[in-house]
Amino acid sequence: MQEPIISFKDYTYHYRSQAEPTIHNINLEINKGERIIIVGPSGCGKSTLAHCLNGLNPFSYPGESTGSLTICGIEAGKAGIFELSQFVGTVLQDTDGQFIGMTVLEDIAFSMENDCVPQEEMIKRTHAEAEKVSLVEKLEAAPHELSGGQKQRVSMAGVMINKVPVLLFDEPLANLDPAAGRDAIELIDHLQKDGEKTVVIIEHRLEDAMHMGADRIILMENGRIINDSAPEDLFLSDKLIKAGIREPLYLTALKYAGIQLSKDMHVERMQELSLNDSHKEQIRKWYEERRAKAPGKERPEVLRAEGIHFGYTPEKENLSDISFSIKEGEMVSIVGKNGAGKSTMAKLLCGFEKPGQGMLYYQGRDMSGDTIKERAAHIGYVMQNPNQMISKPMIFEEVALSLTLQKLPEEEIKERVYETLKICGLYEFRNWPVNALSYGQKKRVTIASILVAKPQILILDEPTAGQDFRHYTEIMEFLKELNEKGITVLMITHDMHLMLEYTSRSLVFADGKKIADTTPEALFADPELLKRASLKETSLYELAKRCGLPAENYIRAFIEYDREVRA
Repeated sequence: MQEPIISFKDYTYHYRSQAEPTIHNINLEINKGERIIIVGPSGCGKSTLAHCLNGLNPFSYPGESTGSLTICGIEAGKAGIFELSQFVGTVLQDTDGQFIGMTVLEDIAFSMENDCVPQEEMIKRTHAEAEKVSLVEKLEAAPHELSGGQKQRVSMAGVMINKVPVLLFDEPLANLDPAAGRDAIELIDHLQKDGEKTVVIIEHRLEDAMHMGADRIILMENGRIINDSAPEDLFLSDKLIKAGIREPLYLTALKYAGIQLSKDMHVERMQELSLNDSHKEQIRKWYEERRAKAPGKERPEVLRAEGIHFGYTPEKENLSDISFSIKEGEMVSIVGKNGAGKSTMAKLLCGFEKPGQGMLYYQGRDMSGDTIKERAAHIGYVMQNPNQMISKPMIFEEVALSLTLQKLPEEEIKERVYETLKICGLYEFRNWPVNALSYGQKKRVTIASILVAKPQILILDEPTAGQDFRHYTEIMEFLKELNEKGITVLMITHDMHLMLEYTSRSLVFADGKKIADTTPEALFADPELLKRASLKETSLYELAKRCGLPAENYIRAFIEYDREVRA
């Protein structure tokens, strides 16, 4: 019988700052070479479980544990962070918070410098790890200059260099475009098989995380494990839905068509899904019964960009000849690969940067002379990284900041802050310090801090990154309500379902250029355009193709029906 490499036995962890334990009576064994995916709603204890594995609990986040946790035969509670780092390598969700070196080479080599490895060997090993993650040409670059996918590869190389037997990934897909996310999962698969690693992945994007399969999926809720099974067994049950986790889209589509899922259909991955003629006929019949809604009325223009050019340095132009128009009350997604210029465009709209050439208009008025403060009265911006926005120690103070600066009455501030915190799922944390929150919870704080000011145009950079399905839905439904009241919403996103479900237009960026202005359905029915934008087909596209249906129309029919069902 194989000896588990990780073993939790009746394990409970209680943070010193909390009234109740965060995880309860965890019994979990992970064997050498397994790939485990851990899912669950925000606050269910996933991150706490991870912190117990890598030693952050209790050495960085003090608390008490009962039961036992052994890793590679070592009792975790008696080992320090340094000792545990020899067994567990962690790649954080926020890769910027993991960098140490001034260059990629220095960052990968950091742990070897601490171990006083001879320089010649250090350089050799660093190049070997950089080659595994395709970063040899970037060794002299500064980490902050890299794309999100490249940053993640630097972090992978940095933990791989110590030959650790366990790799722990905390939401590796949260900040990556779909194609980069697919590449990341394929790289994890390669590194695991090449080095006989044990891999633990914590991720909200379950369908994407399952791209290369998994041995087991652990489902957590309220600090407890409620499922530990093969993916197929979980997908054939209703446990994901009951826990508020989004199941793979193709499974939902099959259920809508009235198809009874079974083991012989191999439902664990779209690539392996087996459909017979009867199944395909049921899907075609369901599609024929759906009718696309008529397009909405034409609306006045609220924002326009004309011939925008911009470069952070004179040597390189980051945006080239960007033009587009946004109508009042639209909900538009801005999509494309990491580093395509999406966030840069948002900064220009908000006045954080000024274009080298071109004009920006708000309701037909030239905005070039407006200060950042003047633009902020009309345009709210929620950045991708919450740590770059937060300036107050307490959650209530952070969300109330813009209202406090306006010197509004205290009672009105309190009422508006509480209302917004409830919408963003943060009301119960209203008196907490910000640094006690997870990355995903901090993200919701920053969204709340902008929403509370009620801007006319709202720009959100990855609004749902790191959110579970329930909080994703709450935030997006709230944004939709605002949109229906006339607020224009622009969303920079890598979440393909978000752009399909909530936006009617997609501005597609690649290599500093706008390469398309189209509907999300048309975008996902165009493989060549998806490839240029570093996106990928959804499983709905593959399902439509297998059934001989027009992908664009089928995807729209699914999205409209899915909204009706969930509403």
